[in-house]
Amino acid sequence: MTAADRSRAAQAYRDLAPPVLGYLRALRVTEPDDVLGEVFVQVVRDIGRFRGDEAALRRWIFSIAHNRVMDSHRRTRRRPPPILRPGLEPGEVSAPDEPFDDELVEALAALTFDQREVVVLRFVADLSLEAVARITNRTVGAVKALQHRAIERLLRALSTERAVGP
Repeated sequence: MTAADRSRAAQAYRDLAPPVLGYLRALRVTEPDDVLGEVFVQVVRDIGRFRGDEAALRRWIFSIAHNRVMDSHRRTRRRPPPILRPGLEPGEVSAPDEPFDDELVEALAALTFDQREVVVLRFVADLSLEAVARITNRTVGAVKALQHRAIERLLRALSTERAVGP
């Protein structure tokens, strides 16, 4: 790996780790920090073969993240999370702050997985409709429809919470 590759990978991590982590958390990955590490291990390993501008780099990294989300969900379905024995507590780890406010997190939880994935890729990852379609293996029309339904659902959920709130 060249010094330029190391520098580009480090800059990609600084710029994209927070939105990738937000994407992983929004899609309810069991261990988002571990999956984030897996994503960037692959980025570091393969960045020497990557060709493209910053927008292409962003799409590539979120494609890797999407694949890791699918892997994580498959692993979770096959093997339920371990149960802690009474009296044992997990080690405390300082996680980055949640990228969303509490109301938005609750509203996102009300979306289907597909809707949540599209919304987070579009607005947290800041990817184009075409990029989201490629990453999720959908047509642009399907992405637009999912986005439209998700935004309507989010608006209803957020307006209801605000009307009921303090």
